[in-house]
Amino acid sequence: MLTAAGPVFNPEWEPGFDSDKRRAALRPGFRLRTRAVHATSADFKVRNIAVPARFWQQLQSNRLDPYPAGTEPPRQTAVALLPEPGARSPVPGSTLLSMRAILPALFFLFTLSAAAQQPSGWPPGPSHATITLWPHGAVPAPAAGTAASPDLRAMPAPSPGPERDTTTPTDKPIAGRPIIRLGNVTDPTLTLYLAPASHNTGAAVIVFPGGGYSILAIDLEGTEVCDWLNSIGVNCLILKYRVPGSGPWPKSSAALQDAQRAMGIARQHAAEWSIDPHRIGVLGFSAGAHLAAALSTHYDQRVYTPIDAADQESCKPDFALVIYPGYLAIADKNFEFNPDIPVTAATPPTFLVQAEDDPVHVENVIAYFLALKKAGVPAELHVYSKGGHGYGLRPTDLPITHWPTLAATWLKTIGVIGE
Repeated sequence: MLTAAGPVFNPEWEPGFDSDKRRAALRPGFRLRTRAVHATSADFKVRNIAVPARFWQQLQSNRLDPYPAGTEPPRQTAVALLPEPGARSPVPGSTLLSMRAILPALFFLFTLSAAAQQPSGWPPGPSHATITLWPHGAVPAPAAGTAASPDLRAMPAPSPGPERDTTTPTDKPIAGRPIIRLGNVTDPTLTLYLAPASHNTGAAVIVFPGGGYSILAIDLEGTEVCDWLNSIGVNCLILKYRVPGSGPWPKSSAALQDAQRAMGIARQHAAEWSIDPHRIGVLGFSAGAHLAAALSTHYDQRVYTPIDAADQESCKPDFALVIYPGYLAIADKNFEFNPDIPVTAATPPTFLVQAEDDPVHVENVIAYFLALKKAGVPAELHVYSKGGHGYGLRPTDLPITHWPTLAATWLKTIGVIGE
């Protein structure tokens, strides 16, 4: 059987075996079969296969029946060309492929298979609605305050030029794969990754990618996080907040403005998006983790002038996940807790993860946990000996990269999702 995994066929072809539309792609004597599996070398035990020339050309260019606008291919769709019973000779208009001739095709099909396993990238596809955060370009001017320490300095203001991936050839990959470092973001947005209706729990998480308030690791700490959240039935909303120079609060209020606005929009549209407005949390990485802590402690009053009904909604998260944060402990003050994050008993329950060898300093997560504990806020802390910084949730041989399993259990423990 010759099998290819990849975005080649319309999902509506998946269940049946006798679709007229499916058969239209093939000549008489062959049928097409799809199934949700991953292609392996065992799938390629073939000697001679008669493949319709037109179909083969379209398959090679990956253009056979592209998905309609607004839809996405299933993650792992396998495509099999199977000879019909009694088909012993090449059908008219087809090409006979020997093992020697088919080797390049196998390489192509394995490439499709690998692509099918790749997580969501950026920019998002048409099935993910993207909302401009501020209507009519009314992005508020950030207010600049004084941080508790010069160590909590803001990044430079955006330089002229379009929003773009700032990754360079010298930037190191994470877990063997590159990442997108989105820079010069001046038009913040909220992108929806809604969980499938079949297992939507109603819970939602707004994700804040990290990047030192300089760039956004928009795939590593954004779209890939949504893939995981959707897999456990949680809706995901990625906040593309302004960078650079947008934080930390109070050095600049821009990122916190965007975060407050995003939470208000999520609650305003909760019914429309099949989200429970009382189960909307935040998840942030690095600077985004600091932003999650800032929103968890700065929700009583907007740090901008309210502009519409969304700003009348509460911007307090119902829970927070804070992953390898920065800016929460002041290095030049013996890592004392940052007083610009005023934890109280009303701060939402929080899940925390960081590695002891994190160059951004594990004291950030420890100081925040102790502040939460002192205030009587339910919190769960996980500290690992190794892991460094900026790993997202890409699995490696280090135990810390499996934190999503612990996080999913914690979400069940606090009643955000069911057992």
